[in-house]
Amino acid sequence: MRFAEIETFRALMRGSSTRKAAALLHVTQPAISQSLKRLEAQAGMLLFQRTGGRLVPTPEARALWIEVERVFIGMDAIEHRVKSLRDFGVTQLELSCFPAYGLGFMPRALARLKAHRGASPWPQVSLQVLSSKDVRDRVAMGISDFGLMADELSLEGIDHSTFSRLPGVVVMPEGHALARFKTVKPEQLAEAPFLALNPEDPSHQRLEAALAPYGVAPRVLVQTPYAASVCEMALRGLGVGLVNPITALDYVERGLVVRRLSIDVHFTCILALPAGKVLSATARDFLSLMRLQLAEDEKRMQRHLR
Repeated sequence: MRFAEIETFRALMRGSSTRKAAALLHVTQPAISQSLKRLEAQAGMLLFQRTGGRLVPTPEARALWIEVERVFIGMDAIEHRVKSLRDFGVTQLELSCFPAYGLGFMPRALARLKAHRGASPWPQVSLQVLSSKDVRDRVAMGISDFGLMADELSLEGIDHSTFSRLPGVVVMPEGHALARFKTVKPEQLAEAPFLALNPEDPSHQRLEAALAPYGVAPRVLVQTPYAASVCEMALRGLGVGLVNPITALDYVERGLVVRRLSIDVHFTCILALPAGKVLSATARDFLSLMRLQLAEDEKRMQRHLR
C-alpha cells in the first residue's frame, strides 16, 4: 500500500467527493478515482459507498481513518522537528506543558534556570503550551523530554508520576462578599455566580462530588477549559471559581483574591515522560529547579491565604 493511496484516502475522508479531494491534493479527479480503486483492491474491502455523486465512508473506512490520522500527526511532528532543526539547531530542552502551568509557572521555572546557570551557556529551549492530550502525544512520541499535564487522560504508553497535588483555592475580585471570610464553606458557593471548569475536567467532577452531601449546586455562569480564564473572569467581577493555586498565583498581584475552601477538592498535575527514556543532564537539572519553584510558589500562596 503506497503512501499516495493513503493520502488519497485522507483527502476523500476530508472532502467527501473526488472533486474536493482532487483540489486538496492538486491532482485530477480521474487520478483520485484510480488511486481509490487501487487502495480498495489492495485492502480487499469497500471503503466508500457511491451515493448521489458523494462518497460515503463505510464503517471500515472510519476505523481506518483513526489510524491514518495518527500517521499524519506523526508526519506533522516530523515536519515541525525538521523546521526546528533547520532554524535553531538541536534543541537541548524540549518541553510541553498544559496551560494551567505553562503560562506562569514554567516561565518562572525557566527564569530560575537562567539564574542557576549564570555565565554557563544557555541550552536551546523549546516550551510548547498545549492541551493535555497534545502534551501526552508529544511525550509518547518522544518529541518532548517531558511534559506537565492534567490527570484527565489515559497514561498508557508513557512513564509518569505526580508532580503536584494541591487543594484548590476559591478566586474572586477584590471587595467580593466572600472576601471577608478566611475560608469559604460549601453553602457559600451557591451565593454567587460560579465560573466553572468544563464538566470533563476531573477537578470539576471532584467539586461536584464534594458538594453533593451538602446539597449544593453552584449557579454556573460560564464554563471554560482553562483555569486562567476563570481567574481572568473573576478579576473582572463575573463571579467566583475554584482553581489550582499555582495558576491563581499568576493573578494575585493584579488584585485577585484567593480563599481556602473548607472541603478538599484537589488539583493534580502529572509529570509525563517518554517510556523507558533516560533524561539528559540538562532535563534532570531543570526538573529539579521546577520542584524548587513549585515549593516556593506554594509558600507564596500560603502567605496570600492567611
